[in-house]
Amino acid sequence: MPSVLVVDDEPAVRESLRMLLKKECDVETAESVDSALEQVRMSIPDLVLLDVVMPGRNGLELIPELRSLGIECPVIVLTATNTVSVAVEAMKLGAADFVTKPFELDALRLKVRQLLDHRSLEEEVVRLRDEVAQRQQLGKMVGRSRVMQEVFRKVEKLAESTATVLIGGESGTGKELAARAIHDLSDRGQEAFVAVNCGAIPRDLIESELFGHEPGAFTGATDRRVGRFEAASGGTLFLDEIGELEPSLQVKLLRALQERVVEPLGSSKPIEVDVRVLAATNRDLEAEVEAGNFRSDLYYRINVVPLELPALRERREDIRPLVDTFLARVEARNKNADFKAPPVSDRAVAALTEYGWPGNVRELENAIEHGIALCADQQIDTDHLPLPIQRSGRAEALRDEWRSGRLDFDEVLARFESEILRETLEQQDWNQTRAAAVIGITRRVLKIKMDKFGVKPPD
Repeated sequence: MPSVLVVDDEPAVRESLRMLLKKECDVETAESVDSALEQVRMSIPDLVLLDVVMPGRNGLELIPELRSLGIECPVIVLTATNTVSVAVEAMKLGAADFVTKPFELDALRLKVRQLLDHRSLEEEVVRLRDEVAQRQQLGKMVGRSRVMQEVFRKVEKLAESTATVLIGGESGTGKELAARAIHDLSDRGQEAFVAVNCGAIPRDLIESELFGHEPGAFTGATDRRVGRFEAASGGTLFLDEIGELEPSLQVKLLRALQERVVEPLGSSKPIEVDVRVLAATNRDLEAEVEAGNFRSDLYYRINVVPLELPALRERREDIRPLVDTFLARVEARNKNADFKAPPVSDRAVAALTEYGWPGNVRELENAIEHGIALCADQQIDTDHLPLPIQRSGRAEALRDEWRSGRLDFDEVLARFESEILRETLEQQDWNQTRAAAVIGITRRVLKIKMDKFGVKPPD
């Protein structure tokens, strides 16, 4: 029940307002500005009914004091002084409304209800905005960054439509997760979600995979095969890496999308399908169209609504929640009920954050599993991460040392060179001839540098 504070020096007015509102509100009363301030410090009201002329301090002085305390509740000013100047002053100070005494009880009750309803609505909007801002996951997509919050909002909008969506983004950014989230949130969410990687199926089998075949359609086709279009009927078909389709198949795909029918290999009887198609690619399809590798009519047919997923390096603030998610997944998959995923050290998180992530989220998940495998159930540190991430973290540490003045430029170069030598030798099992070839120097120069920097093989 909302709370209302009545501030008036007349006991009869306070009591009449309490009786008027008690069925709808918790009503507290105060006889002066000072006593009202004491009340609000103990309990913040949802609305204030405020008299202007009172002994001691003027009632209007309460409004700026409430605001200085961070209390933004609406204030209805009550006064027997029917002057425009008082009303104007009250509104300038932030009053929500102005009522002249004697007032109509029902009219005042209506004003109070309207303001309380409006305040409740504003609070709900703020709560929902906070929820969205704090949400870190939609389906299996994880991210608290602004760019991922925008992706979440767009996915939810796309789930409400039936439009064909082309999901773009680098390899490993989670295009299939986005497609599945669109499907799961849509009206088709209870029906089939069928995913096809167009780049992973041999060219001579992809047509049969998509459209099916009849017995005898080709050598080895002994039974009827239901294609992915037919299997997804009623649900969603996700065509991953659609840019890999050869031109002859692009024509058949375009017909299936436009006419909503498929024709299995070896059959002349079209089959109607009710499928929403979502497609994905890490190629620049516009460039492929210009180069003549991808049909323009198919491109415009699948690119009704584009959805671009950001690279992980563009949303580094999501690395920590992604790490937590991957640790939880490993823990859930482990058959040992007592298994607990090891924590990740701050140094390791810093190295993960600095790394460039050419493989995006998929590479991060693999890095976490790599760390778990090597850390012996203790703590994942930088030494347990893949070598490219270790090198990236050490390079950033050297830059910090130089920026802070703890190392001069020559010392940074020397440290960096010695680390390159050591890492290359480790990768080549300390074979100096192979290591020298990788670095691009002679074995003799390599040996001189090893002696200079004190780089020695393990005992």
